[in-house]
Amino acid sequence: MTFVAIAKVGAIDPNRPHGEHDYPPSQNYGVAGEQEKKQKYTCPMHPEVNTDHPGNCPKCGMKLVPVKQEKRRTSNVQHPTSNSKHAMHDANEMAMPHHDQGGHEMHMEMHSSVNIADPMNREGSGTSWLPDSSPMYGRMFMFGDDMLMLHGAIFPRYTNVSTRRGDDRIDAPNWIMGMYSHPLGDNTQLGARLMMSLDPLTEGGRGYPLLFQSGESWHDQPLHDRQHPHDLFDELSLSLSQKFDHDLSAYFYFGYPGEPALGPPTFMHRPSAMDDPDAPLGHHWQDSTHVTFGVATAGLVWRSIKVEGSVFTGREPDEDRYDFDRPRFDSFSGRISWSPTQNLALQFSHGYIKSPEALEPDLKRHRTTASVIYNLPLGHDSNWSNTFVWGQNHDTGEGKTQSFLIESDYQRGRNTIYFRWERVEKSGHELVLDPPDESHIFPVSGYTIGYVRDLSHGNGLDIGLGTQFTINDRPDRLDRYYGDEVGYAFEFFLRIRPSLHSHDVQEHYEHVAGAEK
Repeated sequence: MTFVAIAKVGAIDPNRPHGEHDYPPSQNYGVAGEQEKKQKYTCPMHPEVNTDHPGNCPKCGMKLVPVKQEKRRTSNVQHPTSNSKHAMHDANEMAMPHHDQGGHEMHMEMHSSVNIADPMNREGSGTSWLPDSSPMYGRMFMFGDDMLMLHGAIFPRYTNVSTRRGDDRIDAPNWIMGMYSHPLGDNTQLGARLMMSLDPLTEGGRGYPLLFQSGESWHDQPLHDRQHPHDLFDELSLSLSQKFDHDLSAYFYFGYPGEPALGPPTFMHRPSAMDDPDAPLGHHWQDSTHVTFGVATAGLVWRSIKVEGSVFTGREPDEDRYDFDRPRFDSFSGRISWSPTQNLALQFSHGYIKSPEALEPDLKRHRTTASVIYNLPLGHDSNWSNTFVWGQNHDTGEGKTQSFLIESDYQRGRNTIYFRWERVEKSGHELVLDPPDESHIFPVSGYTIGYVRDLSHGNGLDIGLGTQFTINDRPDRLDRYYGDEVGYAFEFFLRIRPSLHSHDVQEHYEHVAGAEK
């Protein structure tokens, strides 16, 4: 998906009859019949779609527009003039021609802030990959050649979790993120990202109730059946990338805090999970290293394959959610990612994490993960995203424990329905049980279904009213801690976030095209 600003002179009006476009008089397009014969049509959102006939894009449903036929084409990418300086653009690297006031063709390409060779929609959390077709909810601003993209979400809600270890409360999980990129030449780029959360204020030190969740601590006691709050600063990173050839590039990423090359994109950045206010129960088996105080990653990308390695701080954030923890760089990880098609992203990773928990300084953990993310655009303003994640922790003195997760999110216009299933093996020690049960491993599960209806949609800010229901399954041996009744949870929430970026693209394109009437 590539959006381009179209200057007034030489613009193509998709609403005018074929062959009646006002091309610049300086261009010679030959005999009208020859131009008619060679006329091609493309999608403003998906320039890779080309056809000899008008109609609608099979990927997003937008009306196909005529492509201007050039007598001579230049292979060099030209940069936009000041007239398109503050136009908004979409995210992929696939270029689409547009014209400046002199009628010259130029291309505008939007890249990932981490790697200049990657399309923006591929950019996940840290240096991870999403499918190229993934939707982007955010606002983009251009300042000359510099790009700023703003993301975020907040979920004001009421939650009620059953069983003896449950709780109910009003809270608002939230996050906001800015991504910035600045070209240092045609093939070099500097990137920066800032991610923050007001969880320390909205969630408090104990975090929010979530049955069977575990990890981190509060007042020097391990948390259980609650999701810990995120730090005020979740990412502050810089990256430098270099493109050596059309299919070969490399980058260096440093974060304090940041995210190492370990695991799938973290849950709040996955399209399959972004409508669910809760963290997965397997968070600390899969993607919990997304807030790491001190990480350095180097990566090499060849065609659709990426190999990367990280050194980072193994210790998870401490209880003071407002400070910057001491960097240690005592752990390491490696990850292989593959994006074989625009709709598919796969990864396999392994890492050694030293002393992740402050209450267990001698603990050493080996984590292995694999994930498959499949995203399918189903037409204009409709998308289906799915994720499978497997994660394994091998801890000192505990052995190997497994986690499995399947997520699915189907969005059509104002309506979204989502589902999450997961199964995690957690020790009695992890669940903070009594000494006789500490060494036992308990498989626990969660089944969640949710629905969101947007009250405000596609006008810059999407405000959705949602509800979800979860059933939790556990072995009978845990009844003494959780009670005999079935574990369940329900919540009602508002989901507030920027609108889908493709809305801005289409509206801006139609506005510019309409101005030529």
